[in-house]
Amino acid sequence: MAEHDDTSGGRRERWREDFPIGTEDDRYVARREFAKSLTIGSALLVLVNGAIAAVARWVRKPAQMGEESRIGKASELPTGGSMLFRYPTDEDPCILVRTRSGSLRAYSQVCTHLSCAVVHQPQQDELLCPCHRGRFDVNDGRPVAGPPLRRLPRVWIEQRGDDVFAVGRDS
Repeated sequence: MAEHDDTSGGRRERWREDFPIGTEDDRYVARREFAKSLTIGSALLVLVNGAIAAVARWVRKPAQMGEESRIGKASELPTGGSMLFRYPTDEDPCILVRTRSGSLRAYSQVCTHLSCAVVHQPQQDELLCPCHRGRFDVNDGRPVAGPPLRRLPRVWIEQRGDDVFAVGRDS
């Protein structure tokens, strides 16, 4: 085959004659190919999310036992009172509460909804997250109102005489 002039005045390559595909058709993606790509992409996302969830569940430990840390004296905490402390590191704010029944409970002070600091509400015997009005039961840390869905992580404490120690923490 002889080479022919194209519309721009130059020589036309031979392969363009053998494969006459217009540039408009080069970018065309069939509906079936597009749906196939979406299906494969969605399946990959589901598999990756499942793998991440499985690894996170396998790696998570139910309780972190660390070094014990003295929180304070139990006699300094009246019924309905609370005390702030840090455990297991200085970056982890926690709260120790004496409930109406007189028992001591300790939790992470970080709300499980959006990480705002919870405060003790002695009148209701609850822990309140002021950011979105989330409320937690002071006896077990479970959410009772608002957007939080998960319990507050519990800090395990021991009382030795009048001293209260933090000895572990839920993750």
